[in-house]
Amino acid sequence: MAFRPILSAMRHRKTGVILIVLQVALTLAILANALYVVRDRFDESRRPSGLDESRVFHVAILDKERDTTGAVTQADIDALRALPGVVDAAWVNQIPLGGSGNNSGFDLKPNAEQSLTNAATYMADPAIVSTWGLRIVDGRALTQDEALFVDDTLPDPTLPKVAVVSAEMAKALYPNERSAVGKTFYWGGTGPLEIVGVVEHLVSPWGRAFWDGGGGSRSVLFAARLAQSQRIYAVRVDDPAALDRLAADAETMLVNRVPGRLSEGAGTMAETRERRYAGENTVINGLVIVMALLLAMTASGIVGLATLWVNQRRKQIGVRRALGARRVDIVRLFLTENLLITGAGVVVGCGLAVALNVAMMDQLELQRLPLGYLAIGSIALLALGVAAVLGPALRAASVPPAVATRSV
Repeated sequence: MAFRPILSAMRHRKTGVILIVLQVALTLAILANALYVVRDRFDESRRPSGLDESRVFHVAILDKERDTTGAVTQADIDALRALPGVVDAAWVNQIPLGGSGNNSGFDLKPNAEQSLTNAATYMADPAIVSTWGLRIVDGRALTQDEALFVDDTLPDPTLPKVAVVSAEMAKALYPNERSAVGKTFYWGGTGPLEIVGVVEHLVSPWGRAFWDGGGGSRSVLFAARLAQSQRIYAVRVDDPAALDRLAADAETMLVNRVPGRLSEGAGTMAETRERRYAGENTVINGLVIVMALLLAMTASGIVGLATLWVNQRRKQIGVRRALGARRVDIVRLFLTENLLITGAGVVVGCGLAVALNVAMMDQLELQRLPLGYLAIGSIALLALGVAAVLGPALRAASVPPAVATRSV
């Protein structure tokens, strides 16, 4: 097929061609980045927490006074364990994906001016490993002998000496070692902390956060119970089907156990995850709608201009048919013309997509746009262009030569 007549026709319709090129370019830039954001947020909202989420719930209560001896807390735990269907229970200072909690800096030397890494700082009963269903991949879990009761209002509170860390945290501290077990690290000016175990996953209360280079997967777990008036209990059940009922029963039991006690809520890990990623899910749904609208607008623009060009070129089409051009030749003419225009838009759009990604990297905590998303977006728009112009092209090819040659 000769391209010179096609290019000549495009030069006579520069305004329409430029509009389609710009529309395709903008659509590709937004489509590729939107696909990337959707995939990123989708993966983030389904990231493993490390917990056996189908069997775990948390309940938070608030007493009038601090538990300065640990007796009230232990009585609560014993009462929770006595509930039919409960496998284990433990006190913990914060909830994975709960949205709030403690984050600290850690280093390989004491009193470092700038910490080597930040990590979520979990303090809990040693039973938290089994209660949450964490998977130990190296070393061992914390033991009851290592458990501390910490009253941070005292002048010299007892501080932990051992810790279990997440695999991502172990890698951050000792990236070149096969095992971090037995090695030490520091929490500010505290004495050396020995790593006694590594769990496969333990997500932070925030998931991914801008201050955490590990994407929300760096966590440290100490066997320590704090003297507080506000307490969180993690509970593991044996039957996932009874999770919601047991969560409600546990909340009612704990509130009624101590006069004047208030509940701050009970929730399953599924509910905690849903609350944490409500924003991400809203972004996903919004971007899917935006992508669908953009593709529809681009397709309608191509159809509209192609239909206009077909009507303007009926005489030219008739002449070609009279000179022996087949219907397939007419269809091929319009498809080729559209592919050239759409292809130019794709080339411009790839550059715009990269520029848009650079602007979004800091704002949305994204990495550089993978080339695969540009390829997917380009193929989608080229296919959309072909599909959009196919109808007008077929209508043009169906006009009989005699009718077309009489058209002005």
